[in-house]
Amino acid sequence: MAAFARSAPQIDIPERIQEDGEPVGTNAVVKLALLHAEAEETARLANLLGRSLYVAASLPIFALLTLGFSNGISTTRALVWCAFVAAGSLGMFRSYRHTIGQPFERIALKSFARDMSPMLLYAGFAWGSGAFLALPAATNMIAAITFVAVPAIAIAVMLREREAAYLFLAPAALLAAFASVLVPFAGGVLASALILIASGAIAAVMMFSERRQDVRPAMLTLT
Repeated sequence: MAAFARSAPQIDIPERIQEDGEPVGTNAVVKLALLHAEAEETARLANLLGRSLYVAASLPIFALLTLGFSNGISTTRALVWCAFVAAGSLGMFRSYRHTIGQPFERIALKSFARDMSPMLLYAGFAWGSGAFLALPAATNMIAAITFVAVPAIAIAVMLREREAAYLFLAPAALLAAFASVLVPFAGGVLASALILIASGAIAAVMMFSERRQDVRPAMLTLT
């Protein structure tokens, strides 16, 4: 065993660890790479923070535009849906305000990114509930698809985060698909299928676009 240990090749490990687990030295190139990676991550998270403000402001605007094109919706239903959407926007505003005071603190930015995931998921459910509350029966298929697609694409463009758009798009598309059958919308099952197909196409385009640009998603950097 001793002879084998002496003959074993020595591997140049940039960071050597003592028996107690404490680092005793790090290669300068590795240090530089780590610093670059941290700076890149901080920049992505800071961009996510800044762009979230646009999402928070745009969702109530999209909701008002939707209600403007809807006919035969009761005031109570409209107000309930607006309250759902506003709650999501207020949550984003609150998280943004809490974090903007320390915009280059990685811990605060990572915490913000973690908070954004459930907020966007809630926003997707809140928006999707509008298929029951804000869209009248017999809504045509194009209007139903537009209801889901426009805010999802807007969020993807504003945040430039594929995962962020997925969190919003998935619940919004599912609720709208159910509403197509239960409300029902014009086309019924066909409208439901087309909503899901259109949403899948949007998700595929976002995935292809992000991979082509070789962009690392900030919302997955949560450790």
